[in-house]
Order: sequence, then C-alpha cells, then structure tokens
Amino acid sequence: MASFLSNILSIFSGGGKSAEPSGTAAEPVEHGGCLIHATPIREGSQFRLAGRIEKDVNGEVLERTFVRADVFTSMDDAVEYTVKKAQQIIDQNGPSLFADGAKSRSA
Repeated sequence: MASFLSNILSIFSGGGKSAEPSGTAAEPVEHGGCLIHATPIREGSQFRLAGRIEKDVNGEVLERTFVRADVFTSMDDAVEYTVKKAQQIIDQNGPSLFADGAKSRSA
C-alpha cells in the first residue's frame, strides 16, 4: 500500500527526479557553420530545453551550452524547440558567439 501511495505522489511531484540527462541523443543539426546538439534534460515527466552549439575554429572545437526555462511534455517537442532556440542564438550573435576564443562557456 505504501508503494502505491508513493507512486501516486510521484506522479504529482514530477516523479521525484530532477535535472537528469534525457538518455537519448538527437542527431546534430548544422546551421550557420555550427553544429547544434539538442540535449533536453528530463525533469520528472517533462523535458527542459537544453543544448550545445559547437564550431570548429582553427582546428579547435569551441562549444556554447544553453539551458532555458521552457519545459515540454514530449522529448520530440523539446528537441525541436532546442534546435530552433540554438538557431536563434546563432543568428542573433553571429561571429561574436565564438569571438572570445573560450573553449567552453554558456550562451
């Protein structure tokens, strides 16, 4: 009986897990000379928009990671909107996104 109640409560509290990787990787998408990796984060029964943008600069791969407040009920939606957000970041920042030469940082 206790495990039944525990399962019921976990449904309403988001499954009792937070900020764990989704475990599934979407294929990288090329945009503006960059590679976009959608890596939504599972939070209970939802997926938080998160991803990584990579660019090869002079033989070195630089990356910019991002996590946003948006959450989705399906992994497919989270991946789709992660790619759209990454494309927006690339288009808005242009060359300045990687201009500092830092190997890795948040976008």
